[in-house]
Amino acid sequence: MAITSSDLGYNPSSVFWVFRRVSFQTPNIDQLAQEGVKLTHHIAAASLCTPSRAAFLTGRYPIRSGLAGYHRPGVFLFNAASGGLPAQEVTFANIAKRQGYKTALIGKWHLGLNCESSDDHCHHPDVHGFDYFFGIPLTNLRDCRPGHGTVFQFHKYIPYRALAAVLVVMGSLCHIGAINPRRGLFLGLLGLSSVITGLVVGFVAVMPYLNCVLMRNHLVIEQPFVSENLTQRMTSEAVDFLERNSAGPLLLFFSFIQVHTAMFVSAAFRGTSRHGIYGDAVHEVDWSVGEIMKTLDRLQLRETTLVYLTSDQGAHVEEISATGEVNRGWNGMYKAGKSTNWEGGIRVPGILRWPGNIPSGKEVGEPTSNMDLFPTVVRLSGASVPVDREIDGHNLVDLLQGRVERSTHEFLFHYCNIYLNAVRWHPQNSSSVWKAFYFTPNFHPKNETACFHTHACFCSKGYVTYHDPPLLFDLTRDPSESTPLTPDKEPAFHSVLDAMEAAVKQHRRSVEPVESQMSLWNLMWKPWLQPCCSTLAQLCQCEREKDRDYQRTADSKDHV
Repeated sequence: MAITSSDLGYNPSSVFWVFRRVSFQTPNIDQLAQEGVKLTHHIAAASLCTPSRAAFLTGRYPIRSGLAGYHRPGVFLFNAASGGLPAQEVTFANIAKRQGYKTALIGKWHLGLNCESSDDHCHHPDVHGFDYFFGIPLTNLRDCRPGHGTVFQFHKYIPYRALAAVLVVMGSLCHIGAINPRRGLFLGLLGLSSVITGLVVGFVAVMPYLNCVLMRNHLVIEQPFVSENLTQRMTSEAVDFLERNSAGPLLLFFSFIQVHTAMFVSAAFRGTSRHGIYGDAVHEVDWSVGEIMKTLDRLQLRETTLVYLTSDQGAHVEEISATGEVNRGWNGMYKAGKSTNWEGGIRVPGILRWPGNIPSGKEVGEPTSNMDLFPTVVRLSGASVPVDREIDGHNLVDLLQGRVERSTHEFLFHYCNIYLNAVRWHPQNSSSVWKAFYFTPNFHPKNETACFHTHACFCSKGYVTYHDPPLLFDLTRDPSESTPLTPDKEPAFHSVLDAMEAAVKQHRRSVEPVESQMSLWNLMWKPWLQPCCSTLAQLCQCEREKDRDYQRTADSKDHV
C-alpha cells in the first residue's frame, strides 16, 4: 500500500511533520512511524507533482519518460492536454497486476488522460496497471474552489515595464510630431486589446467546469467536483477496495488530493486545528490514514501488508489564497519549497511499516529516493526488475531490514524541468553528503526563500542565477544549505566537484532522447480532448452519484 500526500512539508524534529509554533494532532501517522522505519533523508525525484509522480511509479528520472520540458510550469494544467505518462513506460502497478495482484488508484493522478480524442484515455491509470480508478485525472487547482482565485495568473507575466516604455516612446514621438498615427489604428488596437482581455476572462471563468473532473474508472461522475467531502469519499472507496479484494494479493495507491491548494476540508474537521484550514486538512489526512490502517487490522491484513507513506514534494511556501489567507505548509529547517531543488522542495517524509518483516522504531539516515518504491514492490511481488531500460531506483528491503547499513545511491541527480539543476553525492566509505547547484532560483522578495512574484520558482533564463563553479554544500554539516563552501574553507572543494562532473557525464550518456510530453503542443488545451460529462452548452456539468452514501466513514471521526 502506497500512500502519498500532496505538497506536504517535512520537519525532522518531529515524528512526521509539525510546526514548532503550532500543535498538529496526527496520532495515526505518528503511530505508523513508531511501528515502522522512518527514512530521514528521503528525496523526491522532482519538486513538482507531474514529474515526481512519474518517477515514483516507474523508478526512473522523469527525463527518461519525456516528462521534462523547456516550458514552465512543468506540470499539466489541463485535462484536455495531450501529454502524459507514455504507455510504453512500466509502472510497479503494471508488474504487480501481471503477478496476480488486484490494483487500484484512488485520488490524484496528474499524469495525463487523452491523446487524440476526448475518450481514448491513452494515459488513463488503467493503461498503467490500475484495475480500478476513483479520483481526479488532473490536480486540485485554485479554480476548483469558488473564491480561491485561479492558477492562471496571466497578470503576473505581462511585461508592464516594457509596455510602459513603448507607450512613453510612442507618446513622445506623437508629441514632437515624429509620428502621426491614424485614429482608426488606435481604435483598432484598443478593440483588439478588449477582445483579448475578454477571451482571457472567459477562459478563466470556464476552467473550473473543464478542469475539475472526478472519475470512476473511465466514467466522469462529477464535473466540476465538490471538494469538501472528497477525502471522505476517497477513504470509503479505499475501504471498499480492501474489503472486496482481501482474499488475494492487492496493491493500493492512495493518492491524497490534500494538502495541495485550493485548500478544502470536510465539515467534521473544520476548525479542529490552530493553523486554519491547512491544519484542518492535515487532521483529515491523518484521520483517513487511521481509517485505512483500521481496515487492514479488521481484515487481518496488517502482518502481510507493506505500507509506505510519503509526499510527492515539499510544501508550497508561496501559497497564499486570493483573500490573503496563509495556506502554505512548512519545511522546517530546510530551505525553500516546492518547485525548487533546495532541500525544502525535495526532502520528503518516508515511512514504511511491515510488521514482522522490518523493525519498528528505526530511523535510516542514508539517502533514499521515492523512485526506490518501484524496484522494492517489483521484488516483493515475485517479479524481476526490467532490464530493457534504465531503472534509477534501488530496492529498499535490505536497508530496511538492516542487512546493509549504506544506501546504494551514491549519486542522485536533481532536475528542474529538463535542466540538470543539482547533484547529490554520498561517497563510499564516507558519512558526508555533498550537494552542488549549477543554478538557483531568483527569490522575490530577496529576503525570502520563495518566489512570490510568480507563485512558484521557474528554471528558465531570467528567473535563475547560474553558478560557475557550482555552489557546493555539505548537507551533513549544513542541512539548511545556508553557507556555500569555498576552496579556501573546504580542501576537498575541487575534488568533490570533479567527481560530480564525472558522474554527470556518465549519467547524461545513459539518458536516451524521447518525445517530450511537456512540449508546448502537449501542454496546451485542445477542445477535442476535453472530457465532458454532459454537453459543452451545459459547460459539461453533471453529478451522476449525487445520492451515493459516504456517511459510514464520515461519522467515524473520533481522534480530534
